[in-house]
Amino acid sequence: MSDREARASTDQETAPLLADAPNDEPHESFKDRFADMLHEPLTPMNKLLLLLVLFFLILSSVFIGLFAGAETRLNNAPSNGPATTVTSVVSKPTTVLATTTVIVAPVPSSPPSSPPPEAVCLTSECVKLSAAILSSLDTTHDPCENFYAYATGGWLKSHPLPSDKGRFGQFAALSRENLAIVQDILSADGSISLASLKSTADERLLTMLRDLYSSCMNEDTLDEFGNLPLKEVARVIRRLYRGDGTDIKSTDTNGSKKMGKGKGFTAALAYLHSKGISALFDMSPEGDAAVDPNWMILWFSQPWSFGLPSKEYFQDADMRELYTDVLTRLLTALNEEEPDAAKWEDLISARRDMTEAQTAQAAFSLDEHDTEEAQKIWPPWPWPPWGGDDGDKKPLDPETLAKKIVEFERNLANATLDLDKLTQDPFGTYNKVPISNVTSQLSKISFPNYFAAFNPRNYPEEVIVTYPPFVTDLGRLLNDTDDEVLEGYFVARAALSLSSRLSMKTEEWKAVRGLQEVLQGIKPGAVGDRAEYCVNQVDSALGFAAGRFFVNETFGGDSRDKGIHIIGSFKESLANIAWMDDKSAAAAAQKADKLRIKVGYPLSPNTTRPGSLLAYYNLVKISKLTFFSNMLSADASDVYKSWQFLGKKRDQEAWEMTPATVNAYYNPPANELVFPAGIMRPPFFSKEWPAYLQYGAFGMVASHELTHAFDSAGRMYNQDGKLEEWWTNQTSEGFKVRQQCIQDQYSSYYVLDPQGNKVYVNGLLTAGENIGDSGIIQAFRAWQSNFNASYAAGNEYLLPGLNYTREQLFFIAFGRQWAENIKPASLVQRVRTDPHSPNEFRVDGTISNVPEFAKAFNCSAKARLNPPDKQRCMLWS
Repeated sequence: MSDREARASTDQETAPLLADAPNDEPHESFKDRFADMLHEPLTPMNKLLLLLVLFFLILSSVFIGLFAGAETRLNNAPSNGPATTVTSVVSKPTTVLATTTVIVAPVPSSPPSSPPPEAVCLTSECVKLSAAILSSLDTTHDPCENFYAYATGGWLKSHPLPSDKGRFGQFAALSRENLAIVQDILSADGSISLASLKSTADERLLTMLRDLYSSCMNEDTLDEFGNLPLKEVARVIRRLYRGDGTDIKSTDTNGSKKMGKGKGFTAALAYLHSKGISALFDMSPEGDAAVDPNWMILWFSQPWSFGLPSKEYFQDADMRELYTDVLTRLLTALNEEEPDAAKWEDLISARRDMTEAQTAQAAFSLDEHDTEEAQKIWPPWPWPPWGGDDGDKKPLDPETLAKKIVEFERNLANATLDLDKLTQDPFGTYNKVPISNVTSQLSKISFPNYFAAFNPRNYPEEVIVTYPPFVTDLGRLLNDTDDEVLEGYFVARAALSLSSRLSMKTEEWKAVRGLQEVLQGIKPGAVGDRAEYCVNQVDSALGFAAGRFFVNETFGGDSRDKGIHIIGSFKESLANIAWMDDKSAAAAAQKADKLRIKVGYPLSPNTTRPGSLLAYYNLVKISKLTFFSNMLSADASDVYKSWQFLGKKRDQEAWEMTPATVNAYYNPPANELVFPAGIMRPPFFSKEWPAYLQYGAFGMVASHELTHAFDSAGRMYNQDGKLEEWWTNQTSEGFKVRQQCIQDQYSSYYVLDPQGNKVYVNGLLTAGENIGDSGIIQAFRAWQSNFNASYAAGNEYLLPGLNYTREQLFFIAFGRQWAENIKPASLVQRVRTDPHSPNEFRVDGTISNVPEFAKAFNCSAKARLNPPDKQRCMLWS
């Protein structure tokens, strides 16, 4: 339009626009101007303009045709088919123009040629979830070569290892979040006020919890008492060991005085065991796996802990020297001259508040003759020096005594069964014998007095021994070791177990902490948040009570039902396993059907009923002042409760984990799966997540535990939890071939110790857990089998900003859970003691056996995590 052309006046517009100055020239239509132009000769300028117009029309038509043709072919292509390359050849402009006219012409009545693009969830929760997933990744790695680094690298970089820890990962991070919730509950100024509670029982529970927490947080009182609480424990041990019932007249061939079958040795040992302190051996009730898994019988096994984590550490001269130094410091501190007894006034008062029944249940009453003396928990002052009735015998100095204790413990550890055989051979570790077989070989122990300390209903006539040679070797060791060394060993076991409950200013706390720093690679002197430690202690002592309030805060709605649904969906995936014949498959399905699934919180004690919790904790007396004594009271209560089931039926509603725990477990004798509310939270579970993430994340946990029912040890328990061969020989042989494949695979993996030396994974020790991890394929198949129904229900929705398929996100959800920063020293300790492989191998080792992973990420045939099928250990194919 030229400058001379007029605009329409503003009173002719239907919408307000900014107008130019008015022009009174008459309006000439475009038709008139076009006709005039046709009758006029074309100037050079007009010819040039006309050519340019024609050129741009043709060019525009070409691009429109190409775009429309490509779009039509893409819309008509199958959604899951291979990509199609579209090539358009344009020979004549007129043809292109005609094609363009046809393609762009609207046809309202025709349906779309393919489904519309899927909607993406754009809520704040979906955006946060996408951000969390993206931030956990490190896409500089090739997922087909190192999926662990790919799925966890971002999280590892943004979560450096705290200086006070040897390892920290996703599990620990969620545990810290859970404990922060519990901490808020325990704080007097937290989210829950006593006045807001609707029942007196809840008020009493919360008061008990807060008193225990405040006693732990009261560092001024801890500093004031110093090492006095532990000194009193050491004095009780020594007093009981040197009791009047001790026979000290017998001697060995070298003239050393021996106690023989006296009550003193037994009394000291029973005292330790009554407080949950491991020493010499472990004896506790458990189900009779080969007869009636629900009938509780006595089991005798090797000790579940030593001063060093495993027998391998005792072979290391440097580690023995360090351990000897720690014991020297402990024994020296506990042998110092006793301070003024007046400082014990508050502690004595707190202990005297215990009822007579509670005192007996705390295992201080050993028999009727010694009841009065044994209940004198705080002995008279001053305590006599070492030697007593031993005449002129000079006691060993702390360093020499420590060396002898380390050598005794080294011999004790060498007598134990290797952990891989202990955990992977249920038949070999079930040896039922008359109780006399044990008592006759351990003549130093008065077993009637020992059992009386735990007040069982009936004297056991039979016992199941996990490793009979250990009983023989233990008896020989006890007979060949001086009493001074054995008494020192008992004191050392108490000090190693209880020093963390003292003031951090004490020599005992510092000595034990120094040992842990070396074993775990912790920065010397680095101490974590006191509140975190104290919340952990509360959960350890009163975890079911704390769990009631935790569940109310975090586990509402239908989380329980959704969790059970995901777990239950795996049962169908157990069918059609190549190496399992029809008879065994039917039995496996029967076992799966009889699985007892527990999710969220226990019913014994019943977390939903505060009265049930009060009854459960009625033996625990809590003081605001004496944290050390509070924990001893809780420990004794736990031990006492477990012994009350000897000769009775198992409590089938009981749990081994508290509700806030970030973990899960399968219990073979009970044939039960247990998933605490603590792990039913992001990044492991959310009822709001799309199903492919639920199955990849929580499905990983659920399938792992379900697979334990059919792993190297779990498969030996039938649907009722009874120990028997319920598979056919053919099926068992097929399983063993695949189990051996997995053992060999993981035995080839290694970690580096602090000096850079290789430490190989024990494929036998970790076999059961590695097989459990292989259950991820069960989760994948369960998700796929439910996909159509889930999609129709709107549970497979997409998340924003994630350029991944649902299959890829399933495996990413699986992999990112195992993110963990860990020090080399902690890694070595894990390899030597933990039946779980290091997390890197739990991810890459697992998915290398899953062809569906390689397909999801389009891995090449040469990729590290896409080996040929003949090299894969495919257990559930």
